[in-house]
Amino acid sequence: MKKSGLWIALAAVAFVAFLAYSTLKQTQYRVEVCVEFQGRDACRTASAETEQQALRTATDNACALIASGMTDSMACGRTAPKSVRWLSGK
Repeated sequence: MKKSGLWIALAAVAFVAFLAYSTLKQTQYRVEVCVEFQGRDACRTASAETEQQALRTATDNACALIASGMTDSMACGRTAPKSVRWLSGK
């Protein structure tokens, strides 16, 4: 019983360390994007390893709040952002 508890504790520590490493690794680029679509607007922040990934993720997250349905989400994602503010990496 004691050995299994030790292995579970080690696995938990390894998992937490992996999560911390993954989170810190992806903060090379951080951006806030504001999108206006069909009279509604939203701003969201995202972090990623590349500029394009950060920009796309922030845009998609903002569009998820203001677009309804897949067609609107895709159209919103193709809309030029109202504003882009780089918080780190650029």
